[in-house]
Amino acid sequence: MQHLRVARDCTKIEQQTLSRVVGPKMRLIGSRGVNIAPMIAYRRPPTHGDGMETKRAATFACIKRSETCFALILVVSLYGVSAAFAAPFTPTSDNQVLERLPLSAAPYDRELRTLRAALDGAPGTLDIALKLAQFYIRIGKIESDPRYYGYAQGVLQPWWNEPEASAKVRLLRAMIRQNRHDFSGALQDLAQVLSVEPGNIQAWLTRAVIMKLQANYDEARLSCLPLAESRDPLLAVTCLSDVNSLNGRAQASYEFLQDVLREREGASQDQRVWSLTVLAEISMRMGRNDDAERFFKEALGVGRQSAYLLAAYADFLLDQGRAAEVADLLADKTSVDSLLLRLALAKQQLAAADLPEFVAKIGDRFAASKMRGENFHQGDEARFALRLQGRAEDALRLAKANWAAQREPQDARVLLETSLAVRDRAAAQPVLDFLARTRLEHVRLKSLAAEIERLP
Repeated sequence: MQHLRVARDCTKIEQQTLSRVVGPKMRLIGSRGVNIAPMIAYRRPPTHGDGMETKRAATFACIKRSETCFALILVVSLYGVSAAFAAPFTPTSDNQVLERLPLSAAPYDRELRTLRAALDGAPGTLDIALKLAQFYIRIGKIESDPRYYGYAQGVLQPWWNEPEASAKVRLLRAMIRQNRHDFSGALQDLAQVLSVEPGNIQAWLTRAVIMKLQANYDEARLSCLPLAESRDPLLAVTCLSDVNSLNGRAQASYEFLQDVLREREGASQDQRVWSLTVLAEISMRMGRNDDAERFFKEALGVGRQSAYLLAAYADFLLDQGRAAEVADLLADKTSVDSLLLRLALAKQQLAAADLPEFVAKIGDRFAASKMRGENFHQGDEARFALRLQGRAEDALRLAKANWAAQREPQDARVLLETSLAVRDRAAAQPVLDFLARTRLEHVRLKSLAAEIERLP
């Protein structure tokens, strides 16, 4: 956050807001009157004597609602950051058939055709290009289909490398870079966006997701705070509850989010799905399977089912030995790599005769990904190597590389399981240190860690 420019036009009233944001009483009242103080638990980072605390405070004090960021179209899908990235492609002629879009794209076909026709009729028009790129990203996130990120970058290619790219271009570029796991590049773009638009809610939300993914919980929490200025305070509450549930405050986060969600009956479908998914995952980590089941099913019944939600629920079912339900849930969703993997794991539990066919399909997809120079789903590949191929040493190598890039609970689990498979306690030490430092409440990780500790 050091690189964020402090707004110079803060009034005295705005400066006084500092005491509400990071003051001694730790009070923060969002624009809709929801007190999110219980979820802040702000731990002050070191200042290095450069006035950073004042800069942070002034940045948050001057936050206003942004009218320039597009609608929060990706609330739930922002969590789906594991999809591989497809490189941009420019056709050689207008008549060239690029690819037959999957059936899952059918609900979006009319709007896509309209936007593409508009851009064809006015090539080089940034506003139209932004709308089309936004729509591609939306589909890509909902479907966990990396091709749409490639399409989005292709649309933005005329402005992609501009040194003075607009905030709107930088924001979309950050989201595309996030998808390809270029987190450093994404954060640089977000910093530039927030330096000129400190109230850009989508930029803060994207930053919060990246910081949480990297287990930088203090910065994730700080990025959640400005979301209190959005039209729906449930956005900030969900963001803060999600972050705090990962570092020693699971019960408080669960109760707070559940209470606010109950009061926000008018929340959008996407927002409700995200909030319900967070509640399901908190419940699952705490070992409350009945609650997790209830929240997962409620989320699945609201609006369109995202690949992230389906994968999370499938993992929950697999852990309980409910493979037949996973097979039914994912039977027609094999176009998504992460869902194909979980379907194969279900077939393994069921001793299905066609398991080799699914193992071969997954292997082909990972091979194709490598040919494109992609290595952004190493956690799933480690799981595939360990569970479906019996290649424990290779699985551990992949799990280590994955942990170096991202540090969510599922990533910790993969590294612990692969370390156990080769009986390598030292390989698991980074996760053991992580669990001690973050105070993550997770019954399965606690059990795995105990097994690791018993290794000679």
